[in-house]
This record gives sequence, structure tokens and C-alpha cells, in this order.
Amino acid sequence: MIKPDHIIVGSGINALVCAAMLGGKGAKVLVLERNDRIGGCMRTEEITAPGFIHDVMATTFVLFITSPAFAALGADLARHGLEFCNTVTPTGVLRPDGSHAVLGTDRAANVAALNAIAAGDGDRHAADVGGIERNAGLLFGLLGGSLWSYPTTKLLAGEAWRRSPRNLAAFLGEALVPARGWLESTYQSETIRALWAPWVLHAGLGPEDAFSGQIAKVIAFALEAAGAPIVKGGAKNLLSAFEALITERGGVISTEADVASIIVTGGRATGVRLASGETVHAKKSIICSVTPTQLYGRLLGSEAPGDDVEATRKYRYGKGNFQIHYALDRPPAWRGEGLDKVALLHLTPGLDGVSKACNEAARGMLPEVPTICVGQPHALDPSRCPQGKAILWLQLPEAPRHIKGDAAGKLQAPPDGQWTEALREAYADRVEAILASHIDGFKDSIIARRAYSPADLEAMNINLVGGDPYGGSSTLDQSFLWRPFKASRNHQTGIKGLYHIGASTHPGAGLGGGSGFLLAGRL
Repeated sequence: MIKPDHIIVGSGINALVCAAMLGGKGAKVLVLERNDRIGGCMRTEEITAPGFIHDVMATTFVLFITSPAFAALGADLARHGLEFCNTVTPTGVLRPDGSHAVLGTDRAANVAALNAIAAGDGDRHAADVGGIERNAGLLFGLLGGSLWSYPTTKLLAGEAWRRSPRNLAAFLGEALVPARGWLESTYQSETIRALWAPWVLHAGLGPEDAFSGQIAKVIAFALEAAGAPIVKGGAKNLLSAFEALITERGGVISTEADVASIIVTGGRATGVRLASGETVHAKKSIICSVTPTQLYGRLLGSEAPGDDVEATRKYRYGKGNFQIHYALDRPPAWRGEGLDKVALLHLTPGLDGVSKACNEAARGMLPEVPTICVGQPHALDPSRCPQGKAILWLQLPEAPRHIKGDAAGKLQAPPDGQWTEALREAYADRVEAILASHIDGFKDSIIARRAYSPADLEAMNINLVGGDPYGGSSTLDQSFLWRPFKASRNHQTGIKGLYHIGASTHPGAGLGGGSGFLLAGRL
């Protein structure tokens, strides 16, 4: 390749979106990935048994299909083979006593179903998601837009004129309400509270965190509007489509190309040095889709601005993730009508159970009763496994990065606090026991199981610090204008020609490709 205009370090969703967008405008882009494959948190493998296709980490793409990036790139990605499989029942909850609720993509049906659980709760659901719908321009402008920009200033000024400054301030203040405050003041039913409480975990928050109520409402709106789609045949097919599109637009993707450092000349980033010793220079910019730890530590080293080094030292990572994958010889026989078709089903005692497990993990304890998110890809995409068989994708968003003890008092924490294979399997046994209590004959249906601790996830992707899949704690002080740092300004760094994208930057974690899209638009 002739000297590229832009070098992108990393190949997660933001990097791929950025490369495809820049290539579409005629720029020559080089994507460098240290692993033997592209994708970041998107990885598809037969990890349990032959013929069972698992998305090892990320699997649900509702944030992508509703994003500006997909609006711009979707048709071209479809040309290169991208297809999605969806469902009319994206989520649900199942509690230990068997009480359950299922959310569909039909609002009227949802209102009726939730009202049947508790009179009035369905109407309150309609008001909540309707509120997101009515305020979509403001909400999604702030959630996904470039905050330090004229369009955002114009958006806020227009809203202040339309609503009045005081009413705009009241709206923004209401958006800061924690999920607990929202759920307890809105819904009568503990089951309906349990339906939404776990979803804040998927935004890297807890139910007592500011803004968690608003983000849960946004997720409720998105799930009802767009379902919980997965890629037909596995997330690997999205990666194949991106690779073909980037190549078609003149870009080059190089795997097993570990960037060891960024070359800074005269205060400007001009290239990168690979672990092999090779150097590659760029005409215009270096774009890093990494964590602050990687950018201001390993990649910049002594060239890193002092203020950013100090900010990185104070930057907080969130809870770890724990994953379990099953190959089953038959679809699970859930003890609840309609649960077999739900894309993402949460098993939890309820709001208090989510809060308890979240707190335990934050304190370094293995949760006694973890919140379990159960994905059923076979229900959406039968091609994922042999006919008549099934696969389960389990995510536990409340896993300690450093283990201090066991909230149940049954498992021994290693002296160094690090995850071991034995502890991983013992904790997976705890999860499996909960799962088996909800599914008839579950243990007899297991062909194979594969578990990944937070340490295993970090070993696959160095940006998952301690198994944190969200690029750092997503609490309010590390979000929006203040992500990753208090002095951050869009995706700029303190070095000219060097830009920072990825989950650690605004708009934060998820598969929307937002930071890559925003930076590409600017460049």
C-alpha cells in the first residue's frame, strides 16, 4: 500500500466503521490488528462441539442496526453478505418463584401483557417509551452526537427556546434519576421492575447509578422498536462484510500486526512502530481504538502528555464479565410460556437481586446469586447448530475483576485475587445450578459447556481490562463530556494528528460504532 492517509490501531466495531466511512470518501486507510483476526469483541467459533456456532463475546446488534453508521453502511454491507435474524420477543425476565414477563415488538400487546401482570403498569410502560420517542431528537443527539460541536450547541439552544431554559433543565435533571428511583416510583409489579433492572448492567451501570433510569428507558424503547437481532451465521459474517467493504474502498487490513508504539515527530503523530520493528507512516492521522491505559501507557510511553498520564492513572474500569456457552441436544424446556422464543432472557430475583449482585461484584466478591442473561441464538438463527439441537449464550455482567471473596461463603478466593481455571468452573457450576432450576431436564441435555472468566476475556482482547467490556466505568463522571477524561474534547488527544476512539470514548460502549462514525465524519 502507498503511504496511507490514516492508520487505525485496532479492529473493533468503531475502527471498522471509521475505516469504511473514510474509505468511502476516497481516503486510503490501513487497519492494524495485533490478534490473528479482526473484530475486537466480535468473535465466532465452534467452542463447544462441532456444528455449534457461538458468538464468544458480543452477539446482539440492536445498537448497530439503529445507528447512523448502519444507515450509512448497511446497504453496502448487505451487498457483501450481511444478514440479520430477529425476533418478535427480544427480552424477558424469569424470577426464582417462576413469575415472568416477556416484552415483544408490538407496543399495544406489551401494554396489555404488562397491565395483566399489574393494572396500570402497561400504561406506564407506554408512557415511558413514548417519552423516549417524543424526545428522540434531543436524547439521541446527546447520546450519539459530537458534544463539543456547533450542531450540539444549536440543538440545546433550540430545545431551550422551545421548552424554556427551566423546563430543559428539569428534563435533563429527570434523566439523571437512577433506575431504582424510576422503577420503584413507576411500577407496582416486582416482576416488571425485574424486567428492566438488569438492562442497566448492559450499559456498564448499576441500578443506583445516576442516569441508569434514563438509559434503561432508552433500551426499552430500542428493544421494542428494533428487537434484538443477531447476525445470521454468527458475528464473523459482519466482520467478513466489513473486510470486503473496506478492501473494496481501497483500504488494507493487516492482522498479527502488533503496534508497539506511536511515532511522534515535532509534536505530531506521524506513524507507528510494530513489535516486529517495522515502521509505517501516515499522511494525515493515527487513530487508536484502544483504552486510555493502552494509548497513554504502552503506545505513547514517554511521549504521552503529563496531564493525560495522570488522568489515565485515575481512570476507573468497571466490573468484569463472565461468559458461559452451552451446546444442547434439544431446545431448553423453560418453565414459563413463551420463554423459549425470547432472544435475551434475564434470570434474577428482581431489582434488589440485581442491586445486591452488582454491589458484591464491585466489592470484589463473587455474587451469591448473579444476574444471568441467557441468549438463545438458535431460536433466531437455526443455522447456528444442527437441526433439533440448541445453543445458549450466557453473560454475567457482575463479575469481580480482582477477587476478594465469595458472597456465598462457599468458594475460596485465590491468595493473589486472580481467576483460576478451577474457580472459573466452580463459579460456572453455581450459575448452571440456577439455570437448571428453571429448565426441565437441563443437565441431561448438555452436550458441552465452555466458560470464560474475566481473565480469559482480557487474554483474548487486551482492551477488556479485568474483563470489563465497556472500556471503563460508565458512571456519569466518566461519560458524555467527561469520557474518557474530564478535559476530553470529542476524540482529540494532546498530540496533533492522534485521535482516540472506541468504548472508552464518547458515545461509550456498545456495538453502535458511534465514535468511529463521528470521527470519520469530522476527518
